[in-house]
Amino acid sequence: MNPSLSFVIPYTAASAPVASRFAHELAPRGAEVILAGEGPIQVPPMPNVHVLPGLPGRGAAIRAALGRVTGEITVLQDADTAYTLEACEALCRPIREDTADAVFGSRQFQGLAPELLADKALGRVTRFVTDVSLRDPLCGQRAFRTEALKSVSLTSDDDAVDAEIVVKLAAQLFRLAEVPVEVDTAPHRPLASQLARLRTLMRYATVQNDADNQHEGYTTLERMDGASNYNAWLGQRFREYLGRRVLEIGAGIGTITEKIEPGLELLIALEVDRFYVDRLKNKFRGKPHVRPYLSDVALADWEALKAERLDTIVLSNVLEHIPDDASAVRRFRQILPPGGRVVVLVPALPPLFGTIDEAVGHYRRYTMASLRQVLEGNGFEVEKLEWMNLVGIPGWFMNSRVMRRRSVPKLQLKVYDRLAPLLAKAESRVKLPVGMSLFAVARVTGGVE
Repeated sequence: MNPSLSFVIPYTAASAPVASRFAHELAPRGAEVILAGEGPIQVPPMPNVHVLPGLPGRGAAIRAALGRVTGEITVLQDADTAYTLEACEALCRPIREDTADAVFGSRQFQGLAPELLADKALGRVTRFVTDVSLRDPLCGQRAFRTEALKSVSLTSDDDAVDAEIVVKLAAQLFRLAEVPVEVDTAPHRPLASQLARLRTLMRYATVQNDADNQHEGYTTLERMDGASNYNAWLGQRFREYLGRRVLEIGAGIGTITEKIEPGLELLIALEVDRFYVDRLKNKFRGKPHVRPYLSDVALADWEALKAERLDTIVLSNVLEHIPDDASAVRRFRQILPPGGRVVVLVPALPPLFGTIDEAVGHYRRYTMASLRQVLEGNGFEVEKLEWMNLVGIPGWFMNSRVMRRRSVPKLQLKVYDRLAPLLAKAESRVKLPVGMSLFAVARVTGGVE
């Protein structure tokens, strides 16, 4: 077993014998083993086995153990005889291949054991809260790139830490994967443990936004990221007009970046907020053609960007964030070659401007005339300008103007997302008279230098 591998095994008084047995099996393989838990545990002295007693609570034990971990990969292993250690190599493989930052076991077990049914129910809640696609996100056998796991701030002292880990890794956009693991029997999980996990999930679903309440605008971006059908619709619209070397302005947490990057030669994802850039780096680790770039539009190195031979600039709900949008469009014109395009989606209808616009930093909502003016007045010829998303108008007006919310409610967004494929099909056939967004494609002219 690779010496850069560390095992963290939290234990209780009842599970100490199993934890000790696992340590005996793992130590001869060269792995670092850290046992952390409530009280004393019988383990003969071994150079690569460390015991951290006196830590009541699973979360407290895991936090203390992570402070001692030295391996590049950390396996969190429940001290439960249901699990076998043979699955660990499969868990670690995607991390070693740099295709994932965290790999969760997906338990394969026949039968209707109450413990597994409870875990499956909590797994559904976890998927709803985090929008991860993991089948079994609360499995007791998981592997992590150690740097990624240490980067999240864990605060739970009890079993709620299992839910907290998933929520916070998902919030930072780390790459999560899943591999099947065999379990001999149904893992034992007390009712108090399940309730602690459920309370934590409900807190992150209803009170906290980015898992630590660090960034108000993240709530809306994260919820929009979970609207997979709507985002696929937007991605399809953008891809119709892309070249091979693209600059995306205001990439946020990579919602549109993810939809347009396949097949591109280069995608520079410019973002002014380091909070988001850190997440972009996590999300696109292992994809060298996607390059996150921390900069304000006004302060970007435009000469260096021009040297990248870009042919398309994409802005998805970004132009409205820029105080001087006309100056920004002139910058775009200066770095694009003849025939280069800017593809833009912006919020429309100034009467809809409300508290959600304020929360995410909008300066304006556009009319068809004002968007045309800012493009054609600064070196571009508009090829396409059309309304999008008629159906979204009532919901935005109620949430942002009437109820004065600062983010779109998650349940409402999920219902809307179910309708998105139908809306996309309908709008492709009918010319809308109005919409809550405007979509524009403009080509470089010789007008403004």
